[in-house]
Amino acid sequence: MQERKRVFGLSPNVFFMGLVSLFTDVSSEMTLTVLPLFLANVLGVKTSIIGLIEGIAESTATLLKIFSGWFSDRLGKRKGLTVLGYGLSALTKPLLYFANNWPFVLAIRFADRVGKGLRTAPRDALVADSANGNNLGRSFGFHRAMDTAGATLGVALAAAIIYLSQRGGLNLIRSTYQHLVLVAMIPAFLAVAILVRFVQEVKKPMTKSTTVPSFSLKGLGPRFRIFLAIVIIFTLGNSSDAFLILRAQNLGLSVLEIFVMLTMFNLLYALVSWPAGALSDRVGRRTLIVMGWSVYGLVYLGFAAASTAWQVWALYVIYGIYYGFFEGVGKALVADVVPQSEQRGTAYGLYNGAVGLTTLPASFIAGVLWQAVGPAAPFVFGAALALLAAVLLVVWLG
Repeated sequence: MQERKRVFGLSPNVFFMGLVSLFTDVSSEMTLTVLPLFLANVLGVKTSIIGLIEGIAESTATLLKIFSGWFSDRLGKRKGLTVLGYGLSALTKPLLYFANNWPFVLAIRFADRVGKGLRTAPRDALVADSANGNNLGRSFGFHRAMDTAGATLGVALAAAIIYLSQRGGLNLIRSTYQHLVLVAMIPAFLAVAILVRFVQEVKKPMTKSTTVPSFSLKGLGPRFRIFLAIVIIFTLGNSSDAFLILRAQNLGLSVLEIFVMLTMFNLLYALVSWPAGALSDRVGRRTLIVMGWSVYGLVYLGFAAASTAWQVWALYVIYGIYYGFFEGVGKALVADVVPQSEQRGTAYGLYNGAVGLTTLPASFIAGVLWQAVGPAAPFVFGAALALLAAVLLVVWLG
């Protein structure tokens, strides 16, 4: 790749991939974040089915995440798969305009997550390949900050559209959701255009000594395997955020209030991510991840005990700290424990794949616990596993 002028001290690839994620998340937050409310309020779907939809949507794309990462290692190229993945998501989400039953929604969610499965590992490997060794955390932190800035804009736009369409109504209506889907098409296609035009391939020439990546955990090292096992334990209690939204509505927040709350959450998330990534370059990734998981556990306990709307507001804002401290830093830690560039696609595929596979039981368990025990039960379960994972990270990955 021809050397280009750095932007904010970052590789141009990292900067433009940040813009791609920003516009993609504007689109996704406008359509997918409110989807649980559309299912519950408009289509009358039960929480167990909502959990099943969310779990299947994430987990069925998992094998593609693993395969696409490994395949990008075999090709020595990342961009093509990344473009294909973003393009598929941009083409399928507009079909939600026509949704009138939950199997149709499941099909669209599945197709969108297939796109995510195709792009995620090659994209993460492309960011890692484009970054300097001493600013991995800063690069992933910036990417996560831009991703979340897009989420903030998307939620804010959605809140404005909801206000104009139905004011402060407690339940979402079909026409409001259709307006959201139409507007969300614009940033989705803009993201694909930026990716195609401005992001360049980072070529890693194969040599005789280069090992052909295997489609397994072999050769990735014990530290990666330990970290992966701990992440799986955490993710088993990290059900879809759909349940947080449903919990907010359960405690009396209107659709508009939920979107204003999500805007505050994403704003804090974006503000924390970049400095957290840069800080991890200096003090270490593990410390920040332990802090993030600990905050997550305490916030989930708070959601279990919450009884008023203002408590949900406060907890959801603090919840942004967890995301800021973990999401980008966790991916930077993968690059630390798997330093070989030719194996990073496989490593990111296995990492994202393990999280995706665990999402299905996590979301389904949460839905069943909600129905069988009560709205607080999935949050107590999630808090317990998060705090256990934080302890194991200290003990096992010391």
